[in-house]
Amino acid sequence: MLAAFSVAPSGGEEPDASVHEAVAAAVDIVRRSGLPHRTDSMFTTIEGGWDEVFAVIKEATEAVGEFGTRVSLVVKADIRPGYTGEIEGKLDRLEKAIDARRED
Repeated sequence: MLAAFSVAPSGGEEPDASVHEAVAAAVDIVRRSGLPHRTDSMFTTIEGGWDEVFAVIKEATEAVGEFGTRVSLVVKADIRPGYTGEIEGKLDRLEKAIDARRED
């Protein structure tokens, strides 16, 4: 499965403060998990089995909770049993499709 998630604190003492320290704590947990992952400006995508992926998301969410009194978590999952390497594979297929359109 692929799971893209975004987690951020709220309710802290500084309502307009940047959340980069909290996000750094979450991304560090993802990186230490050893699972394939990719982080961009909006989401972190992680690949693995259901239990291992959601265990990492839970740990990352708990780490962010230390930065505020509330936590916002958004998760989108692509569950496709029997497939691995999709964190790169989906992008490879997309690039091939774009290249094919340009050749027409």
